[in-house]
Amino acid sequence: MKREKILFSDEQIRERVKELGKQISDDYRDTTPLVVSLLRGSFVFAADLVRAMDIDLEIDFMTTASYGHSEVSSGNVQVLSDIRAQVEGRDVIIVDDIIDTGNTMLAIRDYLLEKNPKSIKSCVVLDKPSRREANIDADYVAFTIPDVFIVGYGLNYGDIKRNIPYIYTYVDEA
Repeated sequence: MKREKILFSDEQIRERVKELGKQISDDYRDTTPLVVSLLRGSFVFAADLVRAMDIDLEIDFMTTASYGHSEVSSGNVQVLSDIRAQVEGRDVIIVDDIIDTGNTMLAIRDYLLEKNPKSIKSCVVLDKPSRREANIDADYVAFTIPDVFIVGYGLNYGDIKRNIPYIYTYVDEA
């Protein structure tokens, strides 16, 4: 039998997102960055993050896939829908729910680099460095976690659980 173990409460997440919003706002104070949210996992985080930023910004969305219904990435990153915003000459911030293998972030960063941005940085809720395969790290990270399966705050279990306001894992009951 498995039970939920909360890793980060909704209050902890709110506070950390507020801190990240301030940090990113300070870093981009004199620009109007393009925030690119990778759907579907980052939509909750991206919405909270941009509301925590006190600068002008543009937000757009890309739909990517690499997990399907699995608990681990397939390593094959697909762009299912592209952004519409102009990237050339812009400061771009890629927002995602998690960086684990790094394959998605690397693929999307390289894809957007072909559009000649001024700069590209990334921001994630969760960093799982023990699973890294690609040579890439996120520039802004809310929380670093060990190699556990996580759910909630936009992270799904199959097609459900994205609406849970906290982040949890499953543990075996003793």
